Amino acid sequence: MLETFDEIDETDADPPRSRGSRVRRAIAATVALVLLLLVGAVAAYLLFLNHELTSNVKHSALLPTPGVSGAAAPPARKAAAKDAQNILFIGSDSRTTVADGRSDVIVLMHVAADRKTVTLVHFPRDLYVSVPGHGKDKINAAFAYGGAPLLVETLQNLVGVPIDHVAVVGFEGFKRMTDAVGGVNVYVEEAGSTSEFTFHKGYQMMNGEMALAFVRERHALSQGDISRGKRQEAFIKALLLKSLSRDVLANPVRLAQFVDAGTKNLTVDQAFSIGDMRSEAFGMRNLRGSDIAFVTAPFTGFGTAPNGGSIDIVDEPGMRLLGDALQNDAMSGYKDQTHTP
Repeated sequence: MLETFDEIDETDADPPRSRGSRVRRAIAATVALVLLLLVGAVAAYLLFLNHELTSNVKHSALLPTPGVSGAAAPPARKAAAKDAQNILFIGSDSRTTVADGRSDVIVLMHVAADRKTVTLVHFPRDLYVSVPGHGKDKINAAFAYGGAPLLVETLQNLVGVPIDHVAVVGFEGFKRMTDAVGGVNVYVEEAGSTSEFTFHKGYQMMNGEMALAFVRERHALSQGDISRGKRQEAFIKALLLKSLSRDVLANPVRLAQFVDAGTKNLTVDQAFSIGDMRSEAFGMRNLRGSDIAFVTAPFTGFGTAPNGGSIDIVDEPGMRLLGDALQNDAMSGYKDQTHTP
């Protein structure tokens, strides 16, 4: 029978050595019980997080199926790329829906094979490219024509690299994630203001509402959508770093809130399992600010499409350099070669 501390009395007739032994056994039993409870609590917490992920994340056919709707097979992965991953993030302003055919953020995340660096490539939505089956058009028109699968096919043709996974998230999800981690410290490259907030050049702490206003603004910025893209890059980097920090990962309540906020408004491709998502996050747990780089898909300037719309003109040689770096998992050597006006 398990002995308690109350059962160990100084008047016990046992010799001192026996009493000490009984005390040690009682302490050992208590420590074992505490450890058992801790293990159980951790297991229950992990099951809770897994339940949140499983119940919140939606899966959809976001990748093209070769042969369906004329889709071609993805480019072959080069041996040099090894286990590098290319994940396409499509963001939609919460004032509309992705289902309406509007993609406000197009970012290709390249995760190096050794998981030590991440490069996020922003494709301006007005980039004038070839859209399979539709001729030349703005890149975000691909989404309007054929959803995520056609946008994936368009990008694969543009940079020659297979896209492994796709994730679609609304701006409202970014807002909730920001609040869940207690705010993010974002670098403001270009000062400005909205009706509610003022943004000063340099690092600025932002809550969800402020961050949402920050990434939405474009008309008051010097380069319009290009400047807005840079703001989105800065915000994504700040959120990524905060989510991987000890403040979040070591705080069960905050981590649970972040997981819930980040997955309630998330749709991924059917092949991107919850296990895959956990594995990728775990592999990037040691990332620091210097390990995350942003580049803008290269363009030479601005122009006008035949239909009168404003467009960003692709820098063809620069795009080939970008494609070669992605294909060979050599983005660290590309960071200083961004070709923008």
